[in-house]
Amino acid sequence: MSTHINRRTMLRRTAGAFAFGVFAPRIASSAPRPGSSIGYVAGEPLVEDIGAKILADGGNAFDALVATALAGAIRQPHQTGVGGFAAHAMIAHDGGRRITSLDANTTAPAAMRDDIFKPGADGKVPGRKNEFGWLATGVPGLIAGLHLVVQKFGSRPFSAALQPSIKLLRDGFPIAANAATAIKGAAAQMENDPGSRKIYFPDGKPLAAGATYRNPELAELLETLAQANSVEPFYRGDIAQRIAEAFQKNGGLVTTKDLAAHRPRLVEPLALKWGDRTIHTVPLTCGGLTTLQMLAILKAMGWEKMPAGLTRTHAQLEAMRLAWRDRLTLLGDPEFVKVPQAKLLSEDYARECAEKIQATVKAGKILTHAISPQDHGGTLSFSAVDKSGNFIALTLTHGNGFGARVAVPGLGLTLGHGMSRFDPHPAHPNAPGPGKKPLHNMVPALITRGGRPVIAVGGRGGRKIPNSIFEFLTQSVVLGKSLDAAMDAPRVHTEGNATLEFQKEWPVGETEALKEFGYAVKTGTAATLSAVAIEDGVMRAAMR
Repeated sequence: MSTHINRRTMLRRTAGAFAFGVFAPRIASSAPRPGSSIGYVAGEPLVEDIGAKILADGGNAFDALVATALAGAIRQPHQTGVGGFAAHAMIAHDGGRRITSLDANTTAPAAMRDDIFKPGADGKVPGRKNEFGWLATGVPGLIAGLHLVVQKFGSRPFSAALQPSIKLLRDGFPIAANAATAIKGAAAQMENDPGSRKIYFPDGKPLAAGATYRNPELAELLETLAQANSVEPFYRGDIAQRIAEAFQKNGGLVTTKDLAAHRPRLVEPLALKWGDRTIHTVPLTCGGLTTLQMLAILKAMGWEKMPAGLTRTHAQLEAMRLAWRDRLTLLGDPEFVKVPQAKLLSEDYARECAEKIQATVKAGKILTHAISPQDHGGTLSFSAVDKSGNFIALTLTHGNGFGARVAVPGLGLTLGHGMSRFDPHPAHPNAPGPGKKPLHNMVPALITRGGRPVIAVGGRGGRKIPNSIFEFLTQSVVLGKSLDAAMDAPRVHTEGNATLEFQKEWPVGETEALKEFGYAVKTGTAATLSAVAIEDGVMRAAMR
């Protein structure tokens, strides 16, 4: 079971201005009575005390989350960073009365071509140039997105949100074991990049677990933004000029014009109603459309009325596989290609899919899709709630570990590889192109009941995010389970092909029976989710 922490204990643990919390992998917290809690930030145990301190000092959920998320990116530099390619959020502001979503995805430079990553005869992108190097990175969107959240909804200046990260970068901290392992894993690329070598390979050796990590150049960059109380220098000032010069020198495509043209935006969320609850998530190019499509198919099948067991699991898996088939063949940036979004979430299409699945399940078979899975990782996700009823779920990413594995010399700025999220085939809806945004896997979500938010949730784990969020929503919204129970439920991953990856807690009897239908079944991992909720008037937090 998750642990419960009262308000007095929480405040005692946050006595240090920027102390680092030590929590169990899964946390669920509650105040002793409704309305008395300061709120919570969940998502990265190494930095959650930063958010708790801000909430205790009177900041709101948006102040706390942005400061915590940016510090998390500093403490886990392989997952994301200031140069991360994207940040997306679901936001309930004005005391939870108004809902919007943040789109701070990367944009491809104006010089991008649809055939730039065209696969060779072996089906692979030559030199993996869409994954590593200066062509793999577009305009960084992350820091612009964090600034917009604070600017529009925070109660404190953007400069205040930067201070914990500046302190971390100047004072240094012991590098975590997972980050040290990631540095070794990325050595083939980063050792050959001067900017990366200076940051992660001091004295010519990779930073080892426990070694002190400092990045004074990145601290200076953030100091410049703090002095301006804005990201203007990053996109339209001296920093932008230095970033563009590094691209030009190293064969990249991003220019000062590309940086200057970049703008994050607040957009209307997608929504799906189930009973007395509504699920809201960020639209394309996020992964939420796929998650909602899965749920729409379950709704058309009357899935929640089916008895728990093999048949219900089989039906769920096929709904997930159909949604992934559509995701990987039909979706792209809707501002550049025609995407059947309305059809995919329509009741008619959900019924059509449901009928197909029901016939397949009755026959004890599986649907066949020619889909290839991919390994996507390198993400952090945070959720926050405050005593005023504001909620936010935010996910931010480099892409895979250390993104493009290049850094801007003199700025200490590692760049994400957003261009890797395009499909390299020129005819695909998600093919690269000038100004386009790539399809990715982030699914921050918000659940409302009676028009007021009750849960915010997001996940880290690449392509496993849409499925894990779907599993959580199935448990919490469809089956009506508590936050703890929904978070504790085992998860499964599929990308539309016949391979299924179950967490070890899934019933063995079901996994063995599914093999008889033609699935390739194995034990594996799921995305890590972080959520905050108000249950029975009490604020809670959980992570698994």
